Amino acid sequence: MLKVGMIGLGHWGPNLFRNFYEHPDVSLEIICDKSPDKQRKLNRYKVPFTTDYTEVVAPGNGLDAVIVATPLGSHYEIALAALKAGKHLFIEKPIAPSAQQVRELMTIADQKGLCFIVGHVFLYNSGIRYVKEQIESGELGKILFIHGQRTNLGPVRNDANALWDLAAHDISIFNYWLSDRPLEATAIGSCLLDSKIEDVVSATFSYRNGVKCNILASWLHPCKVRQITVVGDKKMLVWDDMAPGEPIRIFDKSITRAEYREQVEGTIAEFQFSIQDGQVLIPRIGLSEPLRSECNHFVDCIINKKRPLTDGMNGYEVVAALEAATESLKNNSIAIPVKY
Repeated sequence: MLKVGMIGLGHWGPNLFRNFYEHPDVSLEIICDKSPDKQRKLNRYKVPFTTDYTEVVAPGNGLDAVIVATPLGSHYEIALAALKAGKHLFIEKPIAPSAQQVRELMTIADQKGLCFIVGHVFLYNSGIRYVKEQIESGELGKILFIHGQRTNLGPVRNDANALWDLAAHDISIFNYWLSDRPLEATAIGSCLLDSKIEDVVSATFSYRNGVKCNILASWLHPCKVRQITVVGDKKMLVWDDMAPGEPIRIFDKSITRAEYREQVEGTIAEFQFSIQDGQVLIPRIGLSEPLRSECNHFVDCIINKKRPLTDGMNGYEVVAALEAATESLKNNSIAIPVKY
C-alpha cells in the first residue's frame, strides 16, 4: 500500500480525494487544508486532518507520496519541500508560476528518482486520445490550424488569470496532439472584473510547419464551452467535452485552390477554390473518467517505476508557453519566443 498525503480541498481537491481514497493500492494517511471547516466534510472517512501542510511534507513521516491541489502561488514552496523530503509528487496544473521553478523541481525529482506528475487531466481523456490517433494516421491530412474555446461564467480566481487557469489545459492538448511544443506566443486580454487580472484572454501559439493554435479563455461567458476544432487539408474535426455521449465529430469538408492550369491571371478563375462538403462521422468513443485514469497512472508509475505521460517536462513546456503569452499580454500583443 502506498501511503499518501493530500494538500488542498478547494474546487478540484475533493475529486482527487475520492479517486485516491478509493484506489485499492493507496492508503490516504493525512489530509491538509487551511480551512478547518473542510474537516467536517471528511469526518465519515476517518482520515486524519491538519491545517499545517508541513506535517504532510515533513521528512520521515512515513508518507510515500503527496498530492497537491492548492492555489498556484503555493505550488512551488510545497512541491519543493515534498521532493526534498523524498516523496513522489502529484501536483495540479500549472506546476509553478515560472518555468525556472519547474526546472528546479524536475532536477530534484530526477536526482532522487521520484515520480513527478502534473495534472494535465485531458491527456487521459479517451476523446483527446482518439483525436491524436486521427492526426497521426493522416486521416485529417496536413494540420492547418487548431482553435479552442474554454469559457464559462466563473469561477473567478484571484491567484491566476484566465490564461493560466484555463489555457494550460489546451496548451497541453496542443502539444500532445502535435507531438511538439510552441515556438512563440501572442496574446491579448481584458481586465474587466479586476484591474490587475485578465478574465478574458485570446492567445495564439505558433508551432513548426506553420501550424498555429489559438485558444479563447474566459470567465465572462454565458455558456460553459470546452471545445477544440482541428482543421486539416483533407478533413476537419471538432472535440466537444460538453457532449460526453458524442464528443467527436469528423467533417468530410475541405477547401482547396483550383488547379493552376485553371487559373487565368486577371480573371475570376484566378481566385477559384474547390470546396468538398461531405458527410459528418460521429465515431463511438468509449466512456471513462479521465481523472481516475490519471490517478491510476500515477500509482502505476510509482509501483512499476515508469515515466509518467504528464511528467515534469510536460508541465515545464506548458509553463514556458504561458510565460511567453503573459509577456505578450504585457507588451501590446507582440510575438514572444518561448524560452525552454
